[in-house]
Amino acid sequence: MRQRTHANSRVAAGLLFLTAALAGCGGTTEPAPAPAPPPPPAGPISVRFSGPVTDGSVHDTNSPINLQISVAVEGKSAPDGTLVTLSASRPTARLTRPVTATVAGTAASEMQDTQPGAVQVEATATSKTHSDSDRLALFIRPKPKDLELLVPAFFSAAKGSPWDTLTSGAASYPNVKITAVAKSGDGILTGTSKVDADLLKAITAFKAVQPGNQKVVGYVATALGSGTLSVADIKTTVDQYLALYPGLLDGIYFGEMASASDRLPFYTDLYTYVHGKGLLVIGNPGSFPDAGYASVADVLVTFEGNASAYQSHDPQPAHTWVYGQDNTRQAALVHSANTCTAMQSTVATASKARVNTGRMYVTDLDGTGSRWSALPAYWTKLLGTVDAYNNNRSWPAC
Repeated sequence: MRQRTHANSRVAAGLLFLTAALAGCGGTTEPAPAPAPPPPPAGPISVRFSGPVTDGSVHDTNSPINLQISVAVEGKSAPDGTLVTLSASRPTARLTRPVTATVAGTAASEMQDTQPGAVQVEATATSKTHSDSDRLALFIRPKPKDLELLVPAFFSAAKGSPWDTLTSGAASYPNVKITAVAKSGDGILTGTSKVDADLLKAITAFKAVQPGNQKVVGYVATALGSGTLSVADIKTTVDQYLALYPGLLDGIYFGEMASASDRLPFYTDLYTYVHGKGLLVIGNPGSFPDAGYASVADVLVTFEGNASAYQSHDPQPAHTWVYGQDNTRQAALVHSANTCTAMQSTVATASKARVNTGRMYVTDLDGTGSRWSALPAYWTKLLGTVDAYNNNRSWPAC
């Protein structure tokens, strides 16, 4: 018995020695506890979002948004380490640091959202005696697609016409997607309407440049859905376009589109009819329509007007529904951009996240005549500018 006890004592001593050795090497040492946050400051506290600044209120899905929060106590920058708690209004918005601390009076975090739509971020900070919070409204849009051109080609198609220039420009920039709006007569066709042979030839040549990148849609008048042209009349025009220009049209362009909600049933009928033929529908109300129109057109022209007015074109606050759409579902037709520089300024406006426009056209013709009767003098520069923007290159000099 004594021998066994003595042996057990030696084992125990060995274990104690091993434990001490491991402790000396750090093998079983617990990590040091994180330092406690500083105590909250005393006095009235204020919280406000100071960023994003350059990003603005509209951001892309799955892209980081830099959040900055300014915190002050008794009117001075909060002490370093003052904690700010962040939260988002929906679960798809992920915050990298839901709790962050101030440095020089500013706290920072990042957020990404996987889904389009509106989201609010709230920031809260507390002192020993007070608490304050601020909210930031953001809009998340689908990641933008390349900028495209939507050309109202309401000009003659005879030899030497702007259609030839349209086609040669497309050949010079085959990767710039162009949708041309072909107009036969006044956009009202009947069973006795005849094919325009020049237009047929022009459309064929244009679409042959880079199949898939050049599309053509037929202009169809709708008289604001007033009933002056019935749904049956408009369907007849659609059918005649397809009969006279077989296999060449990619869609229908509804001109003179209404914008009020009471006309939605009228355009729903037309949209269903055209979509049933496998065609694209472009509608032109010329301004932001009721949000319901997003379901009766694949593309909406939400601006038609002069370049000066376009600089202040803004979906906010009344039409933020556009941010739930791809940018290519919104178009702008801009006239009176008198110079190449004015044209490039218009392209820059369209490309802003807040404007969210993916199809556009700019011309130097003004509103005193037929503004869509010819291509602008800077047509090739317009193509080059769009191509450079899409490929993140320097824009051509004017």
